[in-house]
Amino acid sequence: MSDDLREIANYELPYSRKAELREVTFDGGMKMLRLILREGRRITQVDLDGDSAAALADAMGDWARQNS
Repeated sequence: MSDDLREIANYELPYSRKAELREVTFDGGMKMLRLILREGRRITQVDLDGDSAAALADAMGDWARQNS
């Protein structure tokens, strides 16, 4: 069983942290957006469906507009 990964974006964040976005296609054809956060040796990985990714993007956009 192997998942197909497509890199979407990489971000350098404050305090030497990194974020990555990847599209993951699972064996059954289901696609998810994978958010990977790196802080030193610690890695946090979260798979998001389309609705969750859209809600997160909206909330982040709202915050960015209010704080830019």
